[in-house]
Amino acid sequence: MTVTQETIEQLDRIPNVAVSPGALLSQHTRFGIGGPAAVYAEVGSEDSFRDVLRLLRDNQVSYTVVGDGTNLIVSDKGFPGVVLRLITREIARDGALVLAQAGASLQTLVDYSIQNGLRGLETLTGIPGSVGAAVYGNAGAYGHSISERVVSVRFFDGRQVRDFDNAQCRFQYRESIFKSHKEWIIFSTDLEMLQADADALRRTADDILKVRNQKFPVTMKCAGSIFKNLLLRDLPESVAAQVPASAIREGKIPAAWFLEQAGAKGLQRGDIHVADYHANLIYNAGAGTAADLCALIAELKARVQARFGIELEEEVQYVG
Repeated sequence: MTVTQETIEQLDRIPNVAVSPGALLSQHTRFGIGGPAAVYAEVGSEDSFRDVLRLLRDNQVSYTVVGDGTNLIVSDKGFPGVVLRLITREIARDGALVLAQAGASLQTLVDYSIQNGLRGLETLTGIPGSVGAAVYGNAGAYGHSISERVVSVRFFDGRQVRDFDNAQCRFQYRESIFKSHKEWIIFSTDLEMLQADADALRRTADDILKVRNQKFPVTMKCAGSIFKNLLLRDLPESVAAQVPASAIREGKIPAAWFLEQAGAKGLQRGDIHVADYHANLIYNAGAGTAADLCALIAELKARVQARFGIELEEEVQYVG
């Protein structure tokens, strides 16, 4: 159902909700790509978020929930319903237990942990996005993932607020149960950290950030790596035998290795480019479109499929 003026006015009357009809989603994604949403709304409290969802469901209005837009590909046509973003950002701690609300940036959480001498998230420094999205996709780097620290996740299932412990979240490599239940909205997470020297943690994070910024400059319109790395144990024997030992890292083979063998580096379509130094990095060089981005992703998948008989899986999420 289309978003009526009456629905927009009802949204505008809910406390802690900022409503922006017709907002260009390209302004809310790191790719800088995406047409207009019928309505873009930022919600500043959990109670208001529940009220918004009830209103939209009662009025049968289509909606989608996004984080910071760092891992999104949004259609050039935009989204015909309401795009919601939860912007609750509180971070607090009780000893080594840290509570982080979903709308806080992951980098803010990493910095908070380091400043308080809490170890466990420093290798995630430089990963863009919100805490909620990091839990949703089990973000990680340098052999560690946020799931290692998660004690519980608080979320709204559409009817009530619930809590899952770590096991119930079914974390896997870049996966969680929340990816299978996109209607469940993460509100916050509790993380159990370890006491450590803050200066040592900062040095580790700064070294990682220096390397990350060389590969993924903060000004680059990209989503970091496009495709998930592959687990060696899941590969057919005939494919695994082709992978040199030097390419295997902690039981994983970078998707970039397969892409490079398939000639991905330097490919482009319109203003969408594959970096000439990193085969798993696609960026918008200026006026790129979602159509060209999706076409280039499809070509890369087809090349790897033809060369190795395996299918790469995107890390990015699609809207519209």
